Amino acid sequence: MDTSAAPPDKIRKGDRRRQRGNRTGLTTGATAAAAAAAATLGLVRGTVPERVACALPNGMRAEFAILDGRVERIDATDCAHAVAIKDGGDDPDATHGAHITVEVRRIPGGGGEVVLEGGPGVGVVTRPGLGLEVGGPAINPVPRRNIVANVAAAGAAILQAGDGLAVRISVPGGEEMAKKTLNARLGILGGISILGTTGIVRPFSTAAWRASVVQAIEVAAAQGQTTLVLTTGGRTEKGAMRVFPELDPACFVEFGDFVKAAFTTAVKLGMRHIVLGAMVGKLTKIAQGLSVTHAWRGEIDRALIAGAAAEVGAPPALVAEIRAAETARFAAERLAELGLAPAFHRALAERALRSLRERYPGPHRLTVLACNFEGAPIVSIDEDAP
Repeated sequence: MDTSAAPPDKIRKGDRRRQRGNRTGLTTGATAAAAAAAATLGLVRGTVPERVACALPNGMRAEFAILDGRVERIDATDCAHAVAIKDGGDDPDATHGAHITVEVRRIPGGGGEVVLEGGPGVGVVTRPGLGLEVGGPAINPVPRRNIVANVAAAGAAILQAGDGLAVRISVPGGEEMAKKTLNARLGILGGISILGTTGIVRPFSTAAWRASVVQAIEVAAAQGQTTLVLTTGGRTEKGAMRVFPELDPACFVEFGDFVKAAFTTAVKLGMRHIVLGAMVGKLTKIAQGLSVTHAWRGEIDRALIAGAAAEVGAPPALVAEIRAAETARFAAERLAELGLAPAFHRALAERALRSLRERYPGPHRLTVLACNFEGAPIVSIDEDAP
């Protein structure tokens, strides 16, 4: 099954919002809970149902189709097998279409406990800071509780008899899917994470992205890192990695548009040196003091760009053109033709640094890398710790 999705259309000036699909989906955690409940019912009834209703973490219920259901006895142990397919709705998630596969085993004398295990395709936690046991499966706390609750409800007769249930979750192809996620950077190796705080996937959810930024910073802090390099995208991150080759990969976090979330988390967790890497557009919005730099959340300050251009010696006619232009890129390209790119980027970087210092005070030291459109740093502005 093709799990890829076409990239969203570019935002154009004047568009009120991007035209996107709005069909909601269900998380990997909810899908795993459904497969686990179906397999457990198979142990109780002798047959795995073809459909199952599952309680979601948000209190709602959803119905799932179940595939490949079977009950068998393996090495004198009663086992049941079930598969549910992850439906991400209109969200272009790497796990859309994943076959969440669950095997449930009855454990005689297991004391009425439900034990979760990770199989192939489910990541293994190798670093602290995720709120999960190092060496254990990457099944986040909320879906973990939800899976256990659904299994306990479906297998009440088994648990009340004093036996236990072992629930093994696997995801065929999960290791490849994980390459499209931040898992390796977070120290989750070998597969995807089982996620979902509500059970519902909302298309293009910014909340999920913001949460991943915060989590990545928490992982760096839990490892004892004290330098954090925050970049707005993949190209600026690669450029920053060339500047700081000595740093552990966990120190580099792509924060996208979430300036406030990234910087407040970094300050709260005691980072001593915070580096920002950004291109001209995002750099300008950070200099403006925006908490979120997405195109929907605030337009670029043309007067700020024009002021920086005038400061570095741009001709008045060009300054007027820059003030009327819709993008910061226009200014960067025109000033580069005049040999003023380094000075212009320095002026913007200084403004961004002052804005960050004012909005996110603390004992940390700040560095700003102003990057070109290939992500290579043009200038670096460094600040001594206050």
